[in-house]
Amino acid sequence: MEESKPKRTIKEWPLDERPREKAIKNGISTLSNSELMAILIGSGTPDESAVELMRKVLASCNDSIARLSRLTVDDLCLFKGIGPAKALTIVAACELWKRREGDDITRTKYIKSSLDLFNYFHHKLCDQNVEQCHVLLLNNKNGVIDSTLIGSGGLTATTVDIRLVMREALVKRATAMALCHNHPSGNPNPSREDNELTKNLREACRVMNIRFLDHIIVAGDRYYSYNDEGI
Repeated sequence: MEESKPKRTIKEWPLDERPREKAIKNGISTLSNSELMAILIGSGTPDESAVELMRKVLASCNDSIARLSRLTVDDLCLFKGIGPAKALTIVAACELWKRREGDDITRTKYIKSSLDLFNYFHHKLCDQNVEQCHVLLLNNKNGVIDSTLIGSGGLTATTVDIRLVMREALVKRATAMALCHNHPSGNPNPSREDNELTKNLREACRVMNIRFLDHIIVAGDRYYSYNDEGI
């Protein structure tokens, strides 16, 4: 049986393929996405460097970090040369990227428009593979009190208990609220169930004297706003 060749380490790459040296000499911002990810995984396969391996992985995602962040450990392990340890490193890096994206957004103090709502929830929902529903609780000046996950479901639907939503609002003394959920399909248009949920929640808020500001549906980089549509 022919012995397998040892994997190429960073020190064995040609000079023009060494992302660490390039970063030190020219700055980290000069590296491509595949070079940055190659630094994380450390080695490639006997047939390709870490840069080449990550270039192949990213090509499957159209060189999009957002699409890469949707891959699971199992998805990544389908690529030759990526085992659970490397896959978990990539997933962890993508999770850090999402958390960094959300740092400034979640410091938003006031909600003034549907775009503010979209920006607040986008980083939480844009890469989810299943539907999630969040309620944003606000004070009488539309200042943010808290946001809570109130429902998580399948690819096309999630169940939301109106009573739980209202309980959150009452416990945290909110005087206004907004709802947000995602459509993993990429289609932001509301379903019949979305319309029914909006109608029921609006009525519950009316009874409890809580202002229902909006319900938005996030679908990738697009969104639908019931308030903007005048519904």
